[in-house]
Amino acid sequence: EKKNGLPMASSLGRRVHRRLGPLVLALICTKVQRKSSQHRHEIRNIRDTLALAKHSETEAPELRILFEDPSLVCIHKPPGMLMHRTPLAKGDSIFVLQTLRNQLGGRRVYPVHRLDRATSGVCLFGLTPEAASDLAEQFSARTVEKEYWALVRGWVDDEGAIDHPISGSKDGVASHPQAAVTTYRRLRSVELPESVDIYPTSRYSLVSASPRTGRRQQIRKHFKHISHHIIGDTTHGKGKHNRFFRDRYGVSRLMLTSRRLCFDHPLSGERVCVRAADEPEWVLLFDAFGWEPVQPPPE
Repeated sequence: EKKNGLPMASSLGRRVHRRLGPLVLALICTKVQRKSSQHRHEIRNIRDTLALAKHSETEAPELRILFEDPSLVCIHKPPGMLMHRTPLAKGDSIFVLQTLRNQLGGRRVYPVHRLDRATSGVCLFGLTPEAASDLAEQFSARTVEKEYWALVRGWVDDEGAIDHPISGSKDGVASHPQAAVTTYRRLRSVELPESVDIYPTSRYSLVSASPRTGRRQQIRKHFKHISHHIIGDTTHGKGKHNRFFRDRYGVSRLMLTSRRLCFDHPLSGERVCVRAADEPEWVLLFDAFGWEPVQPPPE
């Protein structure tokens, strides 16, 4: 007897299926698990390494101080942490501004620029209103040197400039496009024997990017514009490549770091350059790709 073109199981067949079905399924799952156990073990080791650097979702992390004097302080902002309280930050209870203030014994700190929640690296604060005002003016005058590291898909040119207007938004309303320029140079590159997208292999580049203007998410939008999306960017990136780095290397964060910041000291006028701390994701990928360390530029 048939139903919808398929033979109907007999009463005996149904009883056998009920009794043996779970056993057969268990045997299949066991075989698949054995084949993938070695791969999962490798990923677990990587994730355990990265977990050492991740802060608790319920406890504020100890922010690493890179430079401090009576006028200013530079810290290494961890990825995934908002700069300050905002009406849009529903459910968030840990912020860089409040955490740093508490870490400094309740001393007031004045932000002079900001990093996206997902971006990590050097972040500068004034410790007096006068110092904060001076530093903010330097950012406005574009005399502050900002270097970011980004891991992007594809092989970018050795160096170049992205000159493309960027539209911002406020309260969900898009603003008029504003001029935006980002210069970059390629530091390292790798080609992996893995087909992540439409090609038989996958290429990636480490770039040093310097935004000449300060638009919101400028670097992320600019590299999307030239089809070299930043790895881990869930808004402007490519999902296939994000998933590849998550599954293969245990890296799921945005691979964009404020690597170096140079400015004039508000009191002495001397040039100060502060470098970011080494992060486990970058260390892991440098090792996985066989990259030599990047020597910092002369200061």
